[in-house]
Amino acid sequence: MTDQQQASEDAVMTRIGQAVMLLHAGDRAEARDRLADLWTEIGHDGDPLHRCTLAHYMADAQDEPEAELAWDLRALTAAEGLGDGRLARHEPALVVRAFYPSLHLNLAADYLKLRRPDAARSHLDRARAATDALGDDGYGDGVRAAIERLELRLRGEEGRPYSP
Repeated sequence: MTDQQQASEDAVMTRIGQAVMLLHAGDRAEARDRLADLWTEIGHDGDPLHRCTLAHYMADAQDEPEAELAWDLRALTAAEGLGDGRLARHEPALVVRAFYPSLHLNLAADYLKLRRPDAARSHLDRARAATDALGDDGYGDGVRAAIERLELRLRGEEGRPYSP
């Protein structure tokens, strides 16, 4: 990869990050517009890291659960095409399998919103099974805690009492 290609890829991640800052600041519409423009530039067959990252955050910018699910599914599909080598060029300490707990957790939450508890349970089980890839750090602890919270919500939706 040439230095120019690397700089171009970094620019895409920077632009995604700028849109995410807007999202976190509460400007969902502007974030959604910027991410949509970037998605058009990247394309359905673009760099899997860009597609995964963008789709993950685009899901968070959606107002409708069906649209959120569609973007979270795109993020999962992109992650499945992402190799550790490509990820290492962006962040050497990351491995793709560390993405899966969060990706499946998001899908479980989407399916729960859509009142599809069986699909929610399936993805929650996948999220939990993938947690061995998470570090013992704030991010890993946060994802594990979110899995536990969603487990409690799902059990409540299913009408079953919680039993650890």
